[in-house]
Amino acid sequence: MALMELALALAFGFLFACCGLLRWNEVRYRKKGLPPGTMGWPLFGETTEFLKQGPNFMKNQRARYGSLFKSHILGCPTVVCMDPEINRYIFMNESKGLVPGYPQSMLDILGERNIAAVTGPLHKSMRSAMLNLINPSMIRDQLLPKIDEFMRSHLSNWNEKVIDIQEKTKEMALFSALKQIASIESGPESEALKAAVFQLVLGTLSLPINLPGTNYRRAFQARRRLVEILRKIIEKRRTSLSSHGDMLDLLLLKADDECMKAKLNDEQIIDLIIALVYSGYETVSTTTMMAIKYLHDHPKALHELRKEHMEIRKEKSHEEGIDWSDYKSMAFTRAVIFETLRMATVVNGVLRKTTQDTKLKGFVIPKGWRIYVYTREINYDPCLYPEPLSFNPWRWMDRSLDTQQHFMIFGGGSRLCPGKELGTVEIATFLHYFVTRYRYEEVGRAVILEFPRVEAPNGLRIRVQSY
Repeated sequence: MALMELALALAFGFLFACCGLLRWNEVRYRKKGLPPGTMGWPLFGETTEFLKQGPNFMKNQRARYGSLFKSHILGCPTVVCMDPEINRYIFMNESKGLVPGYPQSMLDILGERNIAAVTGPLHKSMRSAMLNLINPSMIRDQLLPKIDEFMRSHLSNWNEKVIDIQEKTKEMALFSALKQIASIESGPESEALKAAVFQLVLGTLSLPINLPGTNYRRAFQARRRLVEILRKIIEKRRTSLSSHGDMLDLLLLKADDECMKAKLNDEQIIDLIIALVYSGYETVSTTTMMAIKYLHDHPKALHELRKEHMEIRKEKSHEEGIDWSDYKSMAFTRAVIFETLRMATVVNGVLRKTTQDTKLKGFVIPKGWRIYVYTREINYDPCLYPEPLSFNPWRWMDRSLDTQQHFMIFGGGSRLCPGKELGTVEIATFLHYFVTRYRYEEVGRAVILEFPRVEAPNGLRIRVQSY
């Protein structure tokens, strides 16, 4: 009896302590002018609920508190903004104290000099350097031939096989990027980079717990391995007398070279390379996988896509690659890519940070708080996209759709994704060789998770046959 009473007393004591902690955290952040909302537990906030529930967490909070509410996610007190007009204002007004606001846990993994996180002159220099690498003329003359060669090789020998298209698109996005950046071919070096990158990606959306066995710790260790490998590649390249004609060659040009006005040091170059690999890997691989999935489920769209690419191949020999004019003629392919990005919502939003007390919609966001510019719901706004839950690439044949003011699939303002064109080229080239070489069918029914990242946890298997 005494043991039962003790157990009940401990249970009530624990419950009381939990309620007290929750209450204390709410009072701690109850400042005048803040938007309504809940803050969850001390230190962890509502990160667990956010990562588990994802879009449903956001919808529930908006239903309770409106399109602007406070929370505590990924280790930071945060205001979540789901209002399209305010989101656009935030994108367009970085100079008014609304700067990138990635939490320290992400900076630890992606780097303090990650282009998505730096501001001011450093951001200008790094963006200039990146645009010098991936501008349209560079893509046309230097990168597209490499992408074309890689895709033809990567997509060979798939006939009569059951493949996991998720795994294949991950490898495609990573190995294609490594070839373009540093002319790295298949081998031990690319496999070591693959293992490090895969682990790094898993840790970017995780609880910032630096303990053995956590995704965060493994990602942090993966970054160290990645930096070590890249340093060796850079050192080897500096002692090499030959030209490779890749991005790393351009990044290592002397400061007085007219082609490279913005000179970066080695640490900045490494973080720029990691940013190129990370951003391209995540968006290109997932968008390609989901395009294959949507096309499988919508035969009419697949027929239209294949027709467009067969028309291009009609004028070419079997071994002849595609060029810039071929890519620019892929109107329906571009529409499929944009519709996939809209439907799958690979990027849910971006983080900003206030450098001063900032007024938004009548509320005051304190200096140092994060703002989660949550753009996901815009993709399903029926006013912008009629029948938003239907996969309809034809809607994008109206080119004005991606110029309307609330189009935020690629971000906005001075942070508009610089790799938008390059990523589109990679996906389009993959689709070109896939649909002109093969027909396919899904094996089983894959489970697709939408959040915190779009993925098929058990793989997405397809049976491939020559066309």
